[in-house]
Formats: sequence, C-alpha cells, structure tokens
Amino acid sequence: MCLAISAKYGDVPSVDILVWSELPTGAGLGSSAAYAVCLAAALLTACGAISCPLKEGESTARWTEEELALINSWAFQGERVIHGNPSGVDNAVATWGGALRYQSGRITPLKRVPTLRILLTNTKVPRSTKVLVAGVKEKILKFPAIMNPVLDSIDAISQECQSVLEAMPANPSPEYYPVLEELFDINQHHLNTIGVGHPSLDRLCQATASHGLHSKLTGAGGGGCGITLLRPDTSPLAMEAAKQDLCACGFECWETNIGGPGVTLHSSSSLKPEVLHALSES
Repeated sequence: MCLAISAKYGDVPSVDILVWSELPTGAGLGSSAAYAVCLAAALLTACGAISCPLKEGESTARWTEEELALINSWAFQGERVIHGNPSGVDNAVATWGGALRYQSGRITPLKRVPTLRILLTNTKVPRSTKVLVAGVKEKILKFPAIMNPVLDSIDAISQECQSVLEAMPANPSPEYYPVLEELFDINQHHLNTIGVGHPSLDRLCQATASHGLHSKLTGAGGGGCGITLLRPDTSPLAMEAAKQDLCACGFECWETNIGGPGVTLHSSSSLKPEVLHALSES
C-alpha cells in the first residue's frame, strides 16, 4: 500500500508506523479492515493526498466525505491483499462508522441509527469463513426448497431490524428493545439451521439467557464472537453475573457500543494512557 500510494500521489515520507489495537485478531471483528483503514488514512495524509483535518486545540477530527471515500478505496485494496475477495463491508464500516446495509454487493449506509450497548464475547474457538460459506452453499444445493425460505426469512429479519433501528432516534421508546431481542433470537435459530452455529455459541446464548439477556453470533459463526443486546435499563448486577458465567466458560467479553464513529484523527492529548505509553516505548 505504501509503494502504491507513493507511486500515485508522490513519495510517502520516511515514517515509523506503530499499531496498537484492542481488537482480537481472527475473531470475525474486522481487525484487518480497521488496520487497513488506519494505515490508508495515515499514508494518504503523510504524502498530502488528503488533508490533515486536525485544527489547533481540537482533540479529534474527521476527513471530508470525498477524502473518506479515497481512504476506503485504498483500505479495500489492503483487504484484498489479506483476504483475496472481500465484500468491502468491514472497511466501509471502519471508514464511515455507524451501520450499513449490505445486499447483493451493494452497500447502503443507514441514517440516524442509535448507539446500542452490547456485550461482545469472544468464544476463542477458531473458524474458517471459507469452510463455513462452502458448507452453507452445499446445504442450499442439497435442500433448496428448505434452505431458500430460511434465507428469505433472515433477509426479512434484517429489513425489520433496519426499520426498528431507523425509527429509534426519533422516538427513543423502550418498547423497541423487546422487538430487537426477539429478532436476535429468531436470527440465531436460523443461523443454526443453515449450519454456521457452534456449541460454544449455544453456551454463550444459554449463559446470557439465564440472566434475561438475548444473544446471537456475529461474523462468520462456527465459533468466533457473539453479541448480547443490553437495554438501557439492564441491571449492572445482571450484566456482571452474565460476564462471570461467560468467563467461566473460558470466553472473553467486553462491554462496548454499536454505531460509533469511523476513522478519526486524534491529537496526542486525546489518546488513552496505554496508547501514549506504547508510543513512548517505540
């Protein structure tokens, strides 16, 4: 990427690149896309292909839509080096943030999506996206009359979820959360049906359900990670008890949000102490 950007926009100056991340690799969380987007933004800024948007006194800043599109296009090339034939979803989310709809190769950003609290759990079970996709295709070819309606139902769940998410900012009613929880449950059952579930993910769902929480797999499935929806009124005691049960299964979990901002330029004063420490050690 460095050589290609230098060839197109002029030499990238001699730089040291330090990567610091909280994202586990190989867990289906888009760590490679996050890396590719940050690297593309840094190299394009360093050689002057895009502006340095951070003004004096600001802690963070973002690039223009046109510049973000350029960052995304180069990040996608980085993803191609890593994955061969990626969908482009992960780098698009890492670039623009928020949420998007992906259908038949078309990516559509969702507008006015609320920030949702989730518990993100890594089962630490390795899986191969390629193998899982091949297994789903085999089932579709073997049982088309059974599998195609299941896939149509998964699509309908996605559309219903989109409608709920886009309605929430204008009317932040707690009534939306039971709907999302039910959609989580139905979706997880369908994903098991098409063959991308795993006993570890079943344990995850059972552990959180025992505390009144609803979970589903995220990413390719077959292990990897799951997400648990947290209502605004979720009891801290219930969440801590769920975390303890998940850790007892050998899993690792974090409380985080869906719908955050995309790639951002930070001043040194806005960085976490552990990042500043890593920079000072380099």
